[in-house]
Amino acid sequence: MDQQHRRRGRAARRTEAPARVVDYRHLRHPFAPQKVLSDDAVAAIHEMALRLLEELGLRVLLPEARALYAAGGALVDEGTEMVRLGRDIVAAALTSAPRSIRMRAPNSDRDLTYEEGALIFSPAGGCPNATDALRGRRPGNLATYLETLKLHQSFDVIHKLGPSAEPQDVPAPLRHYAMMKGQLTLSDKPLFVYARGRAQVAESFEMIRLAMGLPEEDFAAGAWATTVINTNSPRQIDKPMAEGIIDFARAGQLSIITPFCLSGAMAPVTVEGALVLQHAECLAGITLAQLARPGAPVSYGGFSSNVDMKSGAPAFGTPTHIRMAIGTGQLARHVGLPWRSAAGSASNTADMQAAGENHMGLWANLMANATLTVHSAGWLEGGLTFGYEKFINDIEALQTIAELCAPLASTPDDLAWDALQDVAPGGHFFATQHTMDRFDRAFYAPLVADLSNHGTWEAAGARTSTERATQIWQQVLADYRPPEGAAERGERIAAFIARRSAEGGAPPAD
Repeated sequence: MDQQHRRRGRAARRTEAPARVVDYRHLRHPFAPQKVLSDDAVAAIHEMALRLLEELGLRVLLPEARALYAAGGALVDEGTEMVRLGRDIVAAALTSAPRSIRMRAPNSDRDLTYEEGALIFSPAGGCPNATDALRGRRPGNLATYLETLKLHQSFDVIHKLGPSAEPQDVPAPLRHYAMMKGQLTLSDKPLFVYARGRAQVAESFEMIRLAMGLPEEDFAAGAWATTVINTNSPRQIDKPMAEGIIDFARAGQLSIITPFCLSGAMAPVTVEGALVLQHAECLAGITLAQLARPGAPVSYGGFSSNVDMKSGAPAFGTPTHIRMAIGTGQLARHVGLPWRSAAGSASNTADMQAAGENHMGLWANLMANATLTVHSAGWLEGGLTFGYEKFINDIEALQTIAELCAPLASTPDDLAWDALQDVAPGGHFFATQHTMDRFDRAFYAPLVADLSNHGTWEAAGARTSTERATQIWQQVLADYRPPEGAAERGERIAAFIARRSAEGGAPPAD
């Protein structure tokens, strides 16, 4: 093949649409789960967690929840609000909790199977602030919340929605209307609902049913909504969280029980001690869900790391965070349930620290075989801020991981004998037929990384990855188009939102 012919071939290929096709929507873990604990240590942690629930118990602030525990055979002291759970009650709950859960979405092609081996990513959530290079750091508002939904929708490697930047300019009794409308009209991915009081949860469920045209039985047949239930470590479940567990269970929706155990603060300073507490609290929440409705979809969860002992601030991407994530995976598999973990960053800006912390957290969850990784993109300041540039750079990391989920084919052509035969010692493979047939789809094309040499990079403005990310998120928002059916879903809930807003909305939990 002469040089001129090769140049013409390369020029022609550059004018064609990329031949590489990837599917990031439904991922499975590519690697076997790792261990930081021996099997004996896992069994000992489980045994001590059961002992903690039996002998020490936990405080449950909701009378209805205490009544459910009591009806299930737990020892309840109404004076102290303490509940002590026997291991037989916990064992029964673990038996009835489902191992595989169908997570539904407005677009059925985005339905997910929540089970061991699935690899699901959710973006940063629960952030009261947002930041980007153009507008700076600011309190979350509705415009920002809607922008973040567009960003979440635009990347297939984000599989389900999260609450991202909270729209604080919307009054609390009306906020769930704006948040649910945004999700239903700007995305077609699985939905998130805050457990912030029974009225708001019930109305959020009603909006989903109205938007999707679902009868009650169809809504209950799949998990159309998820929520995160954070226990108040150590050893307490407050009223809104207990109500959330009960209401989601009875409606057939997915509650993700997630103690937030920061070692050295709300949990013992050792990894093993913190895991005992986390495991016990998680088992207590799962048991409440199963007492409310046996067979209800519920997820084991853990989001644990350590604090900085100098300042008390939470830390992420640390050795403790990594060990806790992998250990949590071992405990979840010990009880046989799919589970949720998290990445995240304590950095105040989208810098090397932010990337390193999040990457370490992502790889911890990959090694741990987490079913769901929350806060996988955009999390800054320990969750206080959603970062636009951080989100784009984190998407690069997620897409890199997603690439690993496609197994290597290892066909005779992949072994490349013809290419090896064609190239003499000291030669190169750029111009072989094997390369020419595959170069436009052989490798992952970076979203934000710049692989050019220094001179080319400098001539293009010498921009950092953070600066390149600014241009990317701007272009993503400019190119955004609502998914199919979005307008119709909005129309179906418009009257409900208008009526309930005029009536004053629904108060959040006390």
